[in-house]
Amino acid sequence: MLSPIILVPAVLNGLLTGAVYALVALGLTLIYGVLHIINFAHGALLTCAMFAAFFAHRLLGLDPYLAALGLTPVFFCLGYGLQRFVIGPAAHGEDRNILLVTLGLAVVIENALLYAFRADTRTINLPYGFDVVEVGPAFLSVPRVIGFGVVIAVALALWLIMRFTDTGKAIRAVAREKLGAELSGIDVAHIYAVTFGLGTACLAIAACLLLPTYYVNPHAGNAFVLIAFTIVVLGGMGSVAGALLGGLIIGVVESLSGLYLGESLGQVGIFIIFILVLLFRPSGLFGERA
Repeated sequence: MLSPIILVPAVLNGLLTGAVYALVALGLTLIYGVLHIINFAHGALLTCAMFAAFFAHRLLGLDPYLAALGLTPVFFCLGYGLQRFVIGPAAHGEDRNILLVTLGLAVVIENALLYAFRADTRTINLPYGFDVVEVGPAFLSVPRVIGFGVVIAVALALWLIMRFTDTGKAIRAVAREKLGAELSGIDVAHIYAVTFGLGTACLAIAACLLLPTYYVNPHAGNAFVLIAFTIVVLGGMGSVAGALLGGLIIGVVESLSGLYLGESLGQVGIFIIFILVLLFRPSGLFGERA
């Protein structure tokens, strides 16, 4: 049995890491909840956002957290445009076609990034990048603490949008009954695009939270999306609350697995959780059957 002096910091750091995982998963589960498809381009779009934040710092001198204020609306518009003018028309109303279109989009984006930036790994140096704050026996990374606070704020903002705005009510109506929503006058194509835009905007925020302590290369986003798929299944397909809670759980599981099994095997626990959820609770914590 490990001492609390070791265990408590591991749990706290797991929660901080899991919050960023949750933000990536929020975009994924939001898109699934309305469009009822898995967005295979999610990882490639996260990589795009990380490159955008990197060059905002390198070329314009913008701090990643400040860059998030500009990149979030830009990536919302990018996601909106991709769904409204590329994915939607190319799918011809068939869900299976959307899967293929997003998969093809992922391949195109990743190879375009690889061609433009090669396979080099890039990082940025920030004055607070290695700063820590002491909480009891734990030393927590300042960028991760900031990230945790931002993720909670974003999740709350999404909940308020979904709960109290006309757009949020329209999104919930389309998610529950597409035909009924269409018959009541809701522009389903527009709502699809707005939802895709919100999911992509979450990626822009996640990228800016990751960059102070993480690297970027043309495949960087894929590692996070594999974990995000697990979180979506654990939390329940289409559940925003489930994605947030699932992300925190997965972060703690990864941290404890790394503590007991070694850092190189830290993600083993994540995929054991994934298999167990599929076997014993396919509906996840809050959502529909996975």
